[in-house]
Amino acid sequence: MADLSQIQEHAEVIGADGVHVGTVDRVVGNRIKLTKDDSGEGRHQGHHHYISGGLVAAVEDGTVRLSANADVAVTFEEEEGEEATS
Repeated sequence: MADLSQIQEHAEVIGADGVHVGTVDRVVGNRIKLTKDDSGEGRHQGHHHYISGGLVAAVEDGTVRLSANADVAVTFEEEEGEEATS
């Protein structure tokens, strides 16, 4: 896992495939809180989602690169108030 203290607000989060996953709102504990603008559609829209810091492969040039492709990474997103169980 990369050093989460290097992650800055408004940094782009991309999958290992280079596809946009979200934008950092802030780091909360061991998770990245994404902005509401990247909250998805339908019932997922309008609230924050979180990505586990364990998925962060690197923080380079103001960009957070995940170890999983974007389509896989979004399946690991947690809703506001959820806690990771693994």
